[in-house]
Amino acid sequence: MNGRPLATLLIAMSSYAIIGGVIHLRRVSKPFQGDRTVTARDIVSNVRAVLRRTVLRMTIAGAGAMLGAVAAPAQDFEHVEVQLLAKGLHFADGPVWSYEGFLIFSDAPVDRMHKWVPGTGDTEAGTQPGGAYGRTFDTDGRLYTCEFRERRVTRADKKGKVDVIAARFEGKRFNAPNDIVVRRDGHVYFTDPAFGSQEDKKELDFYGVYHVTPKGEIEAIGRWKTRPNGIALAPNGRTLYVSDSDRRNVHAFDLDGKGAASNDRVVIDNIAGVPDGLRTDVEGNLYVAAKAVFAYSSPASGRTKLLGSVPLPEAATNLAFGDPDLETLYVTTRTSMFRMRLGVKGALPY
Repeated sequence: MNGRPLATLLIAMSSYAIIGGVIHLRRVSKPFQGDRTVTARDIVSNVRAVLRRTVLRMTIAGAGAMLGAVAAPAQDFEHVEVQLLAKGLHFADGPVWSYEGFLIFSDAPVDRMHKWVPGTGDTEAGTQPGGAYGRTFDTDGRLYTCEFRERRVTRADKKGKVDVIAARFEGKRFNAPNDIVVRRDGHVYFTDPAFGSQEDKKELDFYGVYHVTPKGEIEAIGRWKTRPNGIALAPNGRTLYVSDSDRRNVHAFDLDGKGAASNDRVVIDNIAGVPDGLRTDVEGNLYVAAKAVFAYSSPASGRTKLLGSVPLPEAATNLAFGDPDLETLYVTTRTSMFRMRLGVKGALPY
């Protein structure tokens, strides 16, 4: 509470107390009007008494409101219904919701793009060579893709024109770009690990977390010895989250207005399974794809804790909020794609 509302509240309380004290004094002193004169001390005494009662009533009311807020029902993850939408895939990844009313995701090893439309189902939407993993949109509706096989990041506009926005760093090819997010002001962030045979082709001597400015300048904001994987933004765009698949934790970076990152720190540790994709909801809570789908309270609160988990038949690879109300979480696993209604809106940065 800032100073102005507090001052207004105190003035209102004082006015109420003075008026109440005078009225109360008139009531209790009426039988004695013939005996003595009402003094200033009487008025002050009664004002103080009414003020004490007023503060007590407001304190009790405020406490009740706070208790009501604390007692509000939390998301019940134990009873979330999980629905299977697609199966028989080779390795599903890169789910992203389009505001045009559909979800796209990849069957990465065979370069197939899938489109899932509520009420219609799953259809193949074509092929996308290059090995598509993580995807996202920007505010102009352009589609960004991490192509692990081509070792680059591309951007496609609505007419199908494709631009390469990142292919090399310090003269060397990337390892295998994995996941990506774009802030509303056009700053791009992506991870560059290397898994399996990708290790044999590495030219860089680190695993990177990268920032691409709207002007196309590329900087490494993380030069790790372990492998970064999933990536997501806090709802306000001022915190970047990155999962570390080797140390099984989630890092956070502070982002300033110019997109620069600082203060790399661990905010979630000891995750069961290998943490992969990340997403946030409008409350700032963080969702992690790993052995199950894990939900954690907002790391910004400084009291991060596990809110719950939703088990799946196999490990989750990535996540995306979708549907017109953005309250459905779509989840890819190695061979399938699922969805679950969470009753909280996802924080889409586009």
